[in-house]
Amino acid sequence: MTETSPRATSPRPLRVLAAMSGGVDSAVAAARAAEAGHDVTGVHLALSANPQSFRTGARGCCTVEDSRDARRAADVIGIPFYVWDLAERFREDVVEDFVAEYEAGRTPNPCLRCNEKIKFAALLDKALALGFDAVCTGHYAKVVTLADGTRELHRASDMAKDQSYVLGVLDEKQLAHAMFPLGDTVTTKDEIRAEAERRGLAVAKKPDSHDICFIADGDTQGFLASRLGKAEGDIVDESGNRLGTHDGAYGFTIGQRKGLRIGHPAPDGKPRYVLDISPVNNTVTVGPVESLDVTALTAVKPRWCGRAPGAPGTYTAQLRAHGGETEVTAELAGDELKVGFTAPVRGVAPGQAIVLYDGTRVVGSATIATTTRRSGVASVSG
Repeated sequence: MTETSPRATSPRPLRVLAAMSGGVDSAVAAARAAEAGHDVTGVHLALSANPQSFRTGARGCCTVEDSRDARRAADVIGIPFYVWDLAERFREDVVEDFVAEYEAGRTPNPCLRCNEKIKFAALLDKALALGFDAVCTGHYAKVVTLADGTRELHRASDMAKDQSYVLGVLDEKQLAHAMFPLGDTVTTKDEIRAEAERRGLAVAKKPDSHDICFIADGDTQGFLASRLGKAEGDIVDESGNRLGTHDGAYGFTIGQRKGLRIGHPAPDGKPRYVLDISPVNNTVTVGPVESLDVTALTAVKPRWCGRAPGAPGTYTAQLRAHGGETEVTAELAGDELKVGFTAPVRGVAPGQAIVLYDGTRVVGSATIATTTRRSGVASVSG
């Protein structure tokens, strides 16, 4: 097994399209690709028909300011730069999907969907049609080439910055045209910023992006309410007793503790958490934290970063972008992935992605459809 490097995988410089968000990571990634001798062109993706409606401030993703920062970085690196309008595709595949998932009682990950549908589908398809060999991004992950030429996706060398979870939707064909120049080196974010400063990139001190780019003020519940409207319903306990009301079941996530607006405490005085969200009857069920313990789940729409597993196996799994790993058993049953947890886990919701790992290798991902709890209660997506 060898790590993929621009020189090792091709006897000639590659034509590389560098996706430049306007942040420091993508700028340094583009600079490294150019320094490695590749023919690099920078592109900023315009993802909103009205960029001012997206997040404001120097956060590195979707604003007019970000586009200008990306252009300035490309000028310093000395590469051509373009802005591509993918706003309509982004609206359909990411924003509308996000709203529809919450409306159905599920908890989506828009960054993962953006990587799948925009950066490594719409963008990559257009890049290949124009004769580019690879798309370069500032993600922290590694592509590894095996002796037979097949490729695998692995965690970044620095686990603290690893972003392989949100790339777990990429298949082998997409990995063949993916370049992640930041994933092979163990460096801190301060070192990346120092490198950007040495290269004369003005984004060296620009804050990182953490929030959902298309929710300008960070108020997810307010954003959903503006799209879906007020829909008052009941908050009940596990026995169906009415405890309070809500303005829309879409405003809750499984495992949520704060903002329940229940007027009286539980009989045992302990906090209550969201256990289930039912869009059918617009009901939110709450209960003790122990009732969140998940022992198994079923996931759908599996995508494999290479060959699909042929038999049941033991893996580790990651359930959220900044979560840890947990040991699981997994097997493919038709189009469904059946997963069992060695020890119960909490905060698992339909709509989330589960990403399987074999050591540092990303095996693949799937979307959680149902969960089985130790209490015997099952959570099912709408």
